[in-house]
Amino acid sequence: LKYADIGVAMGITGTDVAKGASDMILTDDNFTTIVHAIEEGRNIYNNIRKAVIFLLSCNLGEVISIFISILLNWPVPLIATQILWVNLITDSLPAISLGIDPGDKDVMKQKPRNPKESFFAQGAGVRACIGGVLIGILTLVAFYYGLYEHGYVIGSAMLSEEVLETALPYARTMAFLVLAASQLFYSLSMRSFTKSIFKVGLFSNLYLVGSIIVGILLQLLVITVPFLAKAFEVHNLNLREWGIVIAFSLAPLVVNEIIKFFMRKKN
Repeated sequence: LKYADIGVAMGITGTDVAKGASDMILTDDNFTTIVHAIEEGRNIYNNIRKAVIFLLSCNLGEVISIFISILLNWPVPLIATQILWVNLITDSLPAISLGIDPGDKDVMKQKPRNPKESFFAQGAGVRACIGGVLIGILTLVAFYYGLYEHGYVIGSAMLSEEVLETALPYARTMAFLVLAASQLFYSLSMRSFTKSIFKVGLFSNLYLVGSIIVGILLQLLVITVPFLAKAFEVHNLNLREWGIVIAFSLAPLVVNEIIKFFMRKKN
């Protein structure tokens, strides 16, 4: 039992010495319990991994959007309260929901994982970087569009500070919404690293669906309620701008699904 990779002892008929020396004790003396325990363990590990990769992608997107704007000498696309709001609402709720995901029904068909395998193996690290870069760049593009749409062109020496002060709240609103909504929609794609969201089931994790709906409603609340809009320095948008926000927000989800499609074709 000591020298085995995993020493297993019986909980009912096993001796105290065997139980003390073993790594696993079967309280019901049934070896099939090991299969159920392995399935549960694999799903728990996968859920932790999904939540961590999702949070890394989201935070990387925030870092990239701020970092690139500073490098290019642009106005900062997000203020501190907006970043805090995104971290508390649109990051946390989906991450918790991913952590309690029902899991993959085919998890036992997979080969055993190498215990020395990196947490970011099998393309998980690359996926986190791609998601983060996409979210960050789309946030910046939305910010630039918001400035341009309201009369301010970055780098133009002909425009006054008054024009910037007028355009900046609208541009930051677009960046704020794209950053938050893209993370919410992206969480759907994070439920599986290989299967499409339709194969997994859009409504098989109602906690995740609920967290996305709550996140979107809270974003709308911030935009539409006057005292909240003033606190977060945001403005309501017109239909065209909302269309841009929705299109940009869905892009990381679509790209991740396309990557998974080609990975399935390759395998």
